[in-house]
Amino acid sequence: MDGNASQTTVETTPAPGAKNDAPMIDPFGRHVSYLRVSVTDRCDFRCVYCMAEDMTFLPKKDVLSLEELERLCSAFIRKGVRKLRLTGGEPLVRRNIMSLINNLGKHIETGALDELTLTTNGSQLPRYADDLVNAGVRRINVSVDTLDPQKFREATRWGDLEKVMAGLAAAKKAGLEVKINAVALKHLNAHEFDDMIRWCGENGFDLTLIETMPLGDIGEDRVDQYLPLSKVRRDLEKRWTLSDIPYKTGGPARYTEIAETGKRLGFITPLTHNFCESCNRVRLTCTGTLYMCLGQEDAADLRKPLRASDDDNLLDAAIDEAIGRKPKGHDFVIDRDSAPAVGRHMSMTGG
Repeated sequence: MDGNASQTTVETTPAPGAKNDAPMIDPFGRHVSYLRVSVTDRCDFRCVYCMAEDMTFLPKKDVLSLEELERLCSAFIRKGVRKLRLTGGEPLVRRNIMSLINNLGKHIETGALDELTLTTNGSQLPRYADDLVNAGVRRINVSVDTLDPQKFREATRWGDLEKVMAGLAAAKKAGLEVKINAVALKHLNAHEFDDMIRWCGENGFDLTLIETMPLGDIGEDRVDQYLPLSKVRRDLEKRWTLSDIPYKTGGPARYTEIAETGKRLGFITPLTHNFCESCNRVRLTCTGTLYMCLGQEDAADLRKPLRASDDDNLLDAAIDEAIGRKPKGHDFVIDRDSAPAVGRHMSMTGG
């Protein structure tokens, strides 16, 4: 839809004592049904495209409690969110994280939520894979940008590929469906995608390639990292039979099927072909800040209304007001003369 689409009137004053369960429709008629929640900005890796090595993390006093995160998520579910993804940082490094995941999994049991999933670097999966399945998680995304142990260490700064592989084995054993996420980086993995496709095919994993995004100061120039996926796909089609398919997971990836492996290959292209026209997502940080768009600075403080009252009237009104400001899309640009599109790091926003 174009910018002249009729605006949806958003009611921000629910009747006293009554929760506002109206569905979340943004100004461009898009139904917001997908919430991504960063449960922590902390991580046990320092990936070169995500954060600086000497990151300063949020003071613990600024981070919402697990109980507050659950209340916020439940409010969004009541208002029409059907898919909930937990992210970070690394979500599984948050202390007592399974208590939150178990409580959110109850919404799967009631039918209020279609899917509870998470994005992880895989390092903690040997410990948590079985617990995730027991909580109702059926599918996870695991970030693996290279299959070369030395390059993996360089890309993650602190990561250990062997530990991640152990996590993937634990996930498969537990019955979790795994999708591998790989950020396409010119000097890291540009020549590895054939190997990753084969490896994913052998292990029954789908694979999604992602263009690097201009979020936060990472201590180096992203122009030196950026690899357009339009070019990557043209190259892969010389050796693989890729057919576009309508498969959707609720996220921004556009999928193909690889005839030679029978698995799916997705492309997330915020720069070469943005995915804004069908955006159904908002992102919540661990401090209670709601970002209506990954690539815009406009945000809503939900922590204040959350803590101001034991009922959700103020919170519902704040959510509705925020959804009424959801923009049409982002304008990511990567060049040597441009600062990052937004100052915050990906680990703050929720993946």
